Amino acid sequence: MGQIMLARDDLGEWPVPGEPKDETRLLSNIVLMGMGEPLYNFESVRDAMKIAMDPEGISLSRRRITLSTSGVVPEIARCAEEIGCQLAVSFHATTDEVRDILVPINKRWNIEALLDALRAYPRLSNSERITFEYVMLDGVNDSDEDAHRLVRLIEGIPAKINLIPFNEWPGAPYKRSSNNRIRRFADIIYKAGYASPIRTPRGEDIMAACGQLKSATERARKSRKQIEAEAGLG
Repeated sequence: MGQIMLARDDLGEWPVPGEPKDETRLLSNIVLMGMGEPLYNFESVRDAMKIAMDPEGISLSRRRITLSTSGVVPEIARCAEEIGCQLAVSFHATTDEVRDILVPINKRWNIEALLDALRAYPRLSNSERITFEYVMLDGVNDSDEDAHRLVRLIEGIPAKINLIPFNEWPGAPYKRSSNNRIRRFADIIYKAGYASPIRTPRGEDIMAACGQLKSATERARKSRKQIEAEAGLG
């Protein structure tokens, strides 16, 4: 909430009593993503979002708040009932074998358990659709078979699929799928009746994908400590 209030201060976008709400304001949406698993901190997240949605608070529509989860199944129903915001899921694979590696929480709540919870979610919260985040990894999860399997898995769930080109970095264990492969994957999903936007990669020049800035900073810190130790400065 502090971040929201600071941004509103900076943008000068606090509502004026007696004047109609400005629907063109710059701070229009909240996305809980890239900051740790929100559903592991459920009570604090819920309370903050209730302030954001309260007409006497920040007064944002629940449809303008998206919570991203890796799949903490027991809290998904609570999220629908107690927050009612939009939901995004870090999915990234169509088999448990692959998702166990890419999203280790899958070992506790597998794809079947996750999808069962998601099928109930739109009815509970009256959300339009659930967003499935799917990073495209060359030769890992990007085949035609994966695309067709994904369509079968999400059957019955109002959904869109965000396809994310992988941000590579030196020494990364995976490679980005080719543009042609990503487009082919998106086309299969689109023809099945689901929106399949391909996210435009950003921040590659500074390795700014989720977790990469932190990793780069830690590597730099370790290198600096090693140099200081060798120089007798530590």
